[in-house]
Amino acid sequence: MKQAIVVGTGAGGVTVARELVGRFDVTILEAGGEFQPFAGRLGTYERLRSTRLLMDPRMISLLFPSMRVTMTADEMALVRAICTGGTTTLATGNAVRCDQHLRQIGIDLDTEFRVLAQDLPISVAHRERWRPITQELFSACERLGLEPAVTPKLVDYSRCCRCGRCVLGCPVGAKWDARQFLTAATEQGARLLTGAVVERVIMEGPSPRQVRATGVVVRSRGRRRILKADLVVLAAGGLGTAALLSRSAISTEERLFVDPVLCVAARLDGCLADCEVPMPFYLEGDGYIVSPYFDHLSFFFNHAWRRSRHDIVSLMIKLADSENGRVDSRHVHKSLSERDRQRLRTGVDSCLEILGACGIDRRTAFLGTLNAGHPGGTLPLTGRERRPLQPDCLPDNVYVADASLLPRALGKPPILTIMALARRVAAVCGERFA
Repeated sequence: MKQAIVVGTGAGGVTVARELVGRFDVTILEAGGEFQPFAGRLGTYERLRSTRLLMDPRMISLLFPSMRVTMTADEMALVRAICTGGTTTLATGNAVRCDQHLRQIGIDLDTEFRVLAQDLPISVAHRERWRPITQELFSACERLGLEPAVTPKLVDYSRCCRCGRCVLGCPVGAKWDARQFLTAATEQGARLLTGAVVERVIMEGPSPRQVRATGVVVRSRGRRRILKADLVVLAAGGLGTAALLSRSAISTEERLFVDPVLCVAARLDGCLADCEVPMPFYLEGDGYIVSPYFDHLSFFFNHAWRRSRHDIVSLMIKLADSENGRVDSRHVHKSLSERDRQRLRTGVDSCLEILGACGIDRRTAFLGTLNAGHPGGTLPLTGRERRPLQPDCLPDNVYVADASLLPRALGKPPILTIMALARRVAAVCGERFA
């Protein structure tokens, strides 16, 4: 049986591994360790904030080792998880289909979405559990003609404890994350190596046009070793895959989107929005969405949020940003365009209007920390590549199965779309190499 290596255990990597196992001898490589939900008491950290010990978002890994933050020159916090399950462990569990840019270049993923709908616990049952503040926000959006839509979730609500801590790792296992597909793959015979940092892809060939990957160089527990492979699938995320390719002397495009998030919050005593389902509904604006969301990163590190978490109501703006940016082997470069900033300002005005329609004093409003967690677009697919699903710069037996392939920023939760695309990539790999 041929050897396949899958790099990364997020939404794309586990989907590919689950599909390839049985047809290949699959080894899954994860740079981080086993994910553990954040176990701290938020009340304790609420008091700790006054000591000024929590000043920089990059300190989050001291509190929550699986979460990592990189700051851009524009002071935007780029958030990701380095652990089994990838950033799905920190996601709010949204199951939103957003493949319009792929359809525009001729990639039809209808079959993949139908299969995923059967494989995943997609539900809108949370609407029956909304707290009064969420119901009022939804009604206000309807009164304003903003057409809010209930967000489908990857959650088993018979197990949900309504703690509001989805982005800190579900403490009761009600929220689906990629570890469930990872377990399925390993139970079928795939090997998982954690703490395995892939330094580069090894390539050999008689000429540039005949280069093939023969394996990867892995650093694990202080030692380097070579793992041989007939097929390599990179799914290390929108930042990790581009950096790995750069270390392998394969250039990605000088572009990067990240779906920036900015929260507009206000004081509302005893609203308990921090204990609500995050992103229970969303509405679409011009290049952005708005959704209720308690921002824990701002809660930990933003001075304006130093009040009781139970007394904060917050709306998220998630922006489909421009591709101004790049990733190299060591650094991430990202900036917002003037159009991006104008759309954020428009989004802030929309949030203030919604809060005002709920009777909340807009003068109490304050902003959160600008952050982002959906990087991608460094290896965008084009219409020419819609059948092989493989950017021209890659060797014949190297594929990518994460948000790096997306042509444009989504400005919406990407998990379901990444999984559908990864499932198609796995099918192509199986047809070509199994």
